[in-house]
Amino acid sequence: MPETSPAPGLRRVLTLWPLILYGLGVIVGAGIYVALGAVMRRAGEAAPLSFLLAGGTAALTGLCYAELAGRFPEASGGVAYVRHAFGSERLAQAVGVGTMLVVAVTAASIASGTTQYLTVLLKLPVPLLMTLMIGGFTAIAIAGVGASVGLAGAIAALEIGGLFAAIAAGFWAAPDFDMRGMIPVTLQGWGGVAAGAFIAFFAFIGFETLANMGEEVVDPHRTLPRGILGAVGVSLVLYLLVVAAVVLSDRAGANPLVGLFDGKSAAGFAVLGTLAVGNGVLVQIVMLSRLLYGMANRKELPSALGWVHPRWRTPVPATLLAGGTILAVTVLVPFEHLLALSNAITLTLFVLVDLALWRLHRLGPPPGGFRAPAWVPPVAVATCAVLLVCELVF
Repeated sequence: MPETSPAPGLRRVLTLWPLILYGLGVIVGAGIYVALGAVMRRAGEAAPLSFLLAGGTAALTGLCYAELAGRFPEASGGVAYVRHAFGSERLAQAVGVGTMLVVAVTAASIASGTTQYLTVLLKLPVPLLMTLMIGGFTAIAIAGVGASVGLAGAIAALEIGGLFAAIAAGFWAAPDFDMRGMIPVTLQGWGGVAAGAFIAFFAFIGFETLANMGEEVVDPHRTLPRGILGAVGVSLVLYLLVVAAVVLSDRAGANPLVGLFDGKSAAGFAVLGTLAVGNGVLVQIVMLSRLLYGMANRKELPSALGWVHPRWRTPVPATLLAGGTILAVTVLVPFEHLLALSNAITLTLFVLVDLALWRLHRLGPPPGGFRAPAWVPPVAVATCAVLLVCELVF
């Protein structure tokens, strides 16, 4: 392997709209295309409220990430935020390990969902399909952040187009527009909303990905906060419209989105769903590689992971390790056993990041740039904790 020092820095090539599309690629992708059925099984017709509760939680923590990303535009993301706020290397390392676990599990879950579609098209063993898919996305990630983010953004545009098609099909098929069923009238109904919100939260995971791109963003102190808030806001609006359309159409089945279409239209939407879910794998590989790269530069991981290819300007060893880890988890662990654990760890990490900003606010104002309102960090901590409790209680 080439020597790890001196290493060239990452290239600042990302502007606002590519950054927003990149975030939407993982937020809008696997989440709504995979998790909607599970949310509706818990919440029923009140599923829009579950997504609203989960989206509100994500938006609050997104505001915290927006300020922190502007303050500390570092590739290690939440690891750096916790270190700057609490001055604890052990706590920062714990956040790094937890983040790596969540990213690997989430990407493996997405990859597993993708192969369920691929086995219909390609009669190959599932491990081979997973290897080919994850290996291909890893190669794209090595080729350069411009190529990987560009592809992710292009697929994100298709994902969003598919959701608009689902919205139109759902509202067109709706026998009426009576929304009274979306409001629970019993305690059990509200319990279903809370339980559904815990699963729906998976559909919003991804906005924190943008923070890890801090060293590759043009004018990060302005662009990162706007990119994070834009991605969360657009995804929330889209989700509410999609879920309302599915509920009103009264055609929800095992796969609620495909159920909105018939014949060739259903097959075409299934292909689009494959692209949407698979896009999340690419985004998560990029995120995990940047996290490994950032921690290596801070001597928290072997320095070899901090080596950047002189031509491609990407962290090749970190990207290879990211792809290999995701492939191993995909082959060894089924998604169903890890979804709840992934959400629980993510919410716990978000609590730590929200607490980090709360502490920084108490230490003094930021040097400049975006600042979240003072009430946001404590409320963000509370909402994340509430979702965790809801899963245990309901």
